Amino acid sequence: MRKKRVYKKYHIPDMKYGRVDLGRFINYVMRDGKRSTAERIVYDAFDAIHKVTKQEPTKVFEKAFENASPVLEVTSRRVGGANYQVPQEVRPDRRFVLAARWIIGAARSRKGKPMAEKLAEELVAASKNEGASIKKKQDTHRMAEANRAFAHFARSR
Repeated sequence: MRKKRVYKKYHIPDMKYGRVDLGRFINYVMRDGKRSTAERIVYDAFDAIHKVTKQEPTKVFEKAFENASPVLEVTSRRVGGANYQVPQEVRPDRRFVLAARWIIGAARSRKGKPMAEKLAEELVAASKNEGASIKKKQDTHRMAEANRAFAHFARSR
């Protein structure tokens, strides 16, 4: 049976900076369809980043995503009745999704501050190669490295 055709998604850039990746990030922050709230959270976080680091917030955002994006991940593959964790390279679009998910998740798990501040702290930490999202990436890489023996089970594309 054939798989369904996957159509390319065209993403809309954000209003303030005109960047597609930032527009996608705002979509991931958004809950219950409340785009204006999500935009306010992200833009307030960018203002906080600018105050703290005295750098362009888009540069910090890029660096954070560059640092938090995984190169390898493990996928479960069934071979002869046994499940193996097979390490595979991560596609570029999935890299962004995983990094965004980890950064937002790490920011949400912090306690006691407004979301904009937590997001700003996590983005700054990720741009410095620290924080929970970077730890998640390192755990993923460690798992892939540990299961390198099963790399020959990877599907060739």
